[in-house]
Amino acid sequence: MRWIAIICLLISLDSQAQLWKDYKLNANNDTLNRIDQKDRKQGPWVHRYESLRGEPGYEEEGWYKYNRKEGEWRLFSLEGDLVGVENYKWGMKDGICKYYTKFGQLKLEQSWRAMNPDKEYDTLEIEDVDKLNSYRTVIVKNEGAAVKHGQWKYYDTESGTITRIETYTMGKLEGEPVTNKTATEKKPAPKPQAILDFEKKNAGKKKIKVKDGSTSQ
Repeated sequence: MRWIAIICLLISLDSQAQLWKDYKLNANNDTLNRIDQKDRKQGPWVHRYESLRGEPGYEEEGWYKYNRKEGEWRLFSLEGDLVGVENYKWGMKDGICKYYTKFGQLKLEQSWRAMNPDKEYDTLEIEDVDKLNSYRTVIVKNEGAAVKHGQWKYYDTESGTITRIETYTMGKLEGEPVTNKTATEKKPAPKPQAILDFEKKNAGKKKIKVKDGSTSQ
């Protein structure tokens, strides 16, 4: 039985060698980092980036389709902590990407729109800000890159609350960023009508005598 298992393994490795120009095996003998006969990355991949110039190193794992990243990619610190989850389409970021501290606290949520690199122009459905639940079709020139599209949210990692929101439409920042301060900032209370009447009556006077309830000796 042992020899049969070895023979089956050798046959499997030989078939993989014929299918892939290059690949790696993990601890479970699964093929990773596959290069097909046309030198294209295919299937499951793991990249490792060492620390450089003060920037922390990390590993990323995900899927390649014809040399382009596709679907969900997960980022890990070199210590093994999950620090990011990115989504890809046509090799570019697309949809929601989230980034975490090494303790698992959400710190940033990005929103991206991938542009089909195989098209010179792309047709997109854009939400009409002037009409609720309404969309308009626009044709844009493809610059061959993903663009910021949707809300970018920044978080206080201690409380988990949103501290800042930026809204983008095809790479363009819409309006002013909304911060937690401006969202919760209270307007000063309105003055009572009696004070308004008093200020209006005495406007322009250099010296105003005010009764304060004190008694003179």
